[in-house]
Amino acid sequence: MSGIYEILESGGLILGDGAMGTMLQDAGLDDGGAPELWNVERPEVIEAILEGYAAAGSQLLTTCTFGGTRPRLEMHDLGDRVEEISKAGAQVARGVADRHPGTFVLGDVGPTGDLMEPMGTLTPETAKELFAEQIRGLVAGGIDAILIETMSDLDEVEAAVRAAQAEAPGLPILVTMSFDTNLRTMMGVKPSQAVEAIAGFGVRIIGANCGRGPDEIKIMASELVAARPEGVFLMTQSNAGLPKLVGDTFAYDGTPEVMEEYAKEMRALGINVIGACCGSTPAHIEAMRPVVLA
Repeated sequence: MSGIYEILESGGLILGDGAMGTMLQDAGLDDGGAPELWNVERPEVIEAILEGYAAAGSQLLTTCTFGGTRPRLEMHDLGDRVEEISKAGAQVARGVADRHPGTFVLGDVGPTGDLMEPMGTLTPETAKELFAEQIRGLVAGGIDAILIETMSDLDEVEAAVRAAQAEAPGLPILVTMSFDTNLRTMMGVKPSQAVEAIAGFGVRIIGANCGRGPDEIKIMASELVAARPEGVFLMTQSNAGLPKLVGDTFAYDGTPEVMEEYAKEMRALGINVIGACCGSTPAHIEAMRPVVLA
């Protein structure tokens, strides 16, 4: 499905969605549970969160499958259910998207949690197999595109991209890396390096997500824009500020008004796909909607 590319090529912007993990915590997921299992055991909760985003204006709905690779699921004794859980996650999102014409389902693929060689033992071949297993489930569930997000290692990004190209030929691939206060990923990758390398893998939508809030991601976005290769669209998904202790729980301090201003800044910089990350809610997306879709 090429609708995402068609919107961007015509000069349109795309409004992404917001957080899943912090929304699930608010819905009762404890710190030790696997969010992905709720696609099977409590799909109505996932559906309600995605419905909230779609109603707020999100054109991209992200599946609840961030930790859906085998190494991540094995931490919860779910390693033998990779394809089942990812397919279920895609089906939940598909059901919501089908009620909202013009909405696309992104199959969410996060890092495996293992380090690539030489820092760790994960080889490119094994990494590709791990990602392929998850992506097969996502494709079976009816996704429109693949989002490879919160990455820090370009070798792991390439393994995920190659798996997506093999298992879902023709589907758009979106890749975001997460940068810290040193303007690098955990593995030392700078935004300019990221966008150039990932474009070289054949990816056309590239950006940054997570981080310490809109002020920081604005710096990343500026670097991405400066290094943007020809034909590449850029994407940002900022956290809603920083978590602050409120009583006995943590809450993010970025209000909908803060994220509205972030959306204005991203649009002014030339970012094409604008969404949110940790701590954001449908209220944040609703505040961003008139800016992005003006």
